[in-house]
Amino acid sequence: MHRRADDDDGRVLRAVGDHDPTLAAGNGTSSVDSALLRAGRGDTRAFSVVYDQLATRVYGLVRRVVRDPAQAEEVTQEVFVEVWRQANRFDPARGNATGWICTLAHRRAVDRVRSAQAATDRERRAGDLDARGAETGYDEVVEQVELRMEYERLRRCLHGLTDLQRESISLAYYSGYTYREVAEMLSTPVPTVKTRMRDGLIRLRDCLGVTA
Repeated sequence: MHRRADDDDGRVLRAVGDHDPTLAAGNGTSSVDSALLRAGRGDTRAFSVVYDQLATRVYGLVRRVVRDPAQAEEVTQEVFVEVWRQANRFDPARGNATGWICTLAHRRAVDRVRSAQAATDRERRAGDLDARGAETGYDEVVEQVELRMEYERLRRCLHGLTDLQRESISLAYYSGYTYREVAEMLSTPVPTVKTRMRDGLIRLRDCLGVTA
């Protein structure tokens, strides 16, 4: 189905306060799943149900990653714009709406932190070059190339994991969530999260060539 143009996204988000409360069948996950499926067919009132049910939770998740409240609000709005645009891609057979949206939120929050850190690193490197003189530039470039190669290697290894392994490891080791919190976000039993995370770490170790 044809999606709305980008300039309609803001109107969709502003409209979330005007929804019909009878659309929500309750606070259970099934009502959010159903609402997200209808949103995927262009139903803005159903999207408002999704927003009302999960906005606070998404903001809390994002805030834990980006820390700054103002940036957390921006990222939360970006997440729900993305949810509206991609709602037609939601597949309840692969997981519930809450886990799907929390995964989108975590990825976007991590992207915001990485972007900010990259900008800070660029400014620091530029300042270091000015202070030490241009003759040190060669070593700086070599170091950055090596770091970039290591990052790409890790990224390739992460893509070799299953979705559950990758998301569990990212949430636990990069964002500091507990097993129980990860399990809740991904709507997966705690023992399953622990097992998948252990298996994923073993695969990462083998892929990276790390020895005990």
